[in-house]
Amino acid sequence: MTRPRLVMLRPLGLGDLLTGIPAMRAAARAFPQHERLLAAPAVLTPLALLSRAVDEVVDVQPHQPLPPSCQQPDIAIDLHGRGPASQRVLLATRPRRLIAFANEEVPETRGFPRWRDDEHEVRRWCRLMLENGIEADPADLDLHAPGIAVPRLARGAAVVHPGAAYPARRWPAERWARVAASLAPDVLITGGPAERSLAMRVADRAGIDPARVLAGRTDLLELAAIVGAARLVVSGDTGVAHLATAMRTPSVVLFGPTSPARWGPPSERHWHRVIWKGREGNPNAMEPDPGLLAIGVEDVLLAIANLREASHAVRA
Repeated sequence: MTRPRLVMLRPLGLGDLLTGIPAMRAAARAFPQHERLLAAPAVLTPLALLSRAVDEVVDVQPHQPLPPSCQQPDIAIDLHGRGPASQRVLLATRPRRLIAFANEEVPETRGFPRWRDDEHEVRRWCRLMLENGIEADPADLDLHAPGIAVPRLARGAAVVHPGAAYPARRWPAERWARVAASLAPDVLITGGPAERSLAMRVADRAGIDPARVLAGRTDLLELAAIVGAARLVVSGDTGVAHLATAMRTPSVVLFGPTSPARWGPPSERHWHRVIWKGREGNPNAMEPDPGLLAIGVEDVLLAIANLREASHAVRA
């Protein structure tokens, strides 16, 4: 007998996947008999499956038509944004039921929940579930440790992740080098393949052994295992910060153009520290954000020291 199909659309990045997990798990619990498909970039597949919220990841890019496996679902959930483009993508699959936010350009969403600009990303998607009669818990963020070997260097290490998707969220390399040097000798520098040159530059300026630069040498599952084994993660507002939240690893996160009230770790998890100077800007700008540049090295070192000293700076 063919199972009814549930399609969840979130064709975005690592941080977006991780902040969407509570809502996706809520949908999985609400529709246990459904085949649950996540329409997202294929590179996210290992972590999406690790969440146990989906059965399969279908490789898609934003606003592109969905493949045959996603057609005529019983339920389609728009976890991409407020629409209208993403809603039209899902409506084109002819779902029996659409779960999405209201958009005046899409008549089919009339009477749907309203979008709130100032809402935290995790709570936004949980509220979408709740307003559709689906119980959702914003605290349901954790991932189990991947069942893979962890490099010996990673156990108890301090992870420094200097990269971010856009220059607006990239703190200067020379400042990252000073932070990394303060955490030596057991520091690791992580990043994607495109960030390896940045990571090597940070290591060179900090006098750190290139063997401790893991940028470009791990896939997402390996990165999750490294973060899970680390004692501390220091990063900007990027996917690895959300990975530290999911793995319950203490972290210090630098925010520039975006408020941590919308994208930061849960405030009740006291083993995380956020640094933000209170200025908002364009997170996709091609120059470092002035608010991010207002964060000094001493601000970061103080946050790390406070986290070390706090009795609650441990995994709960």
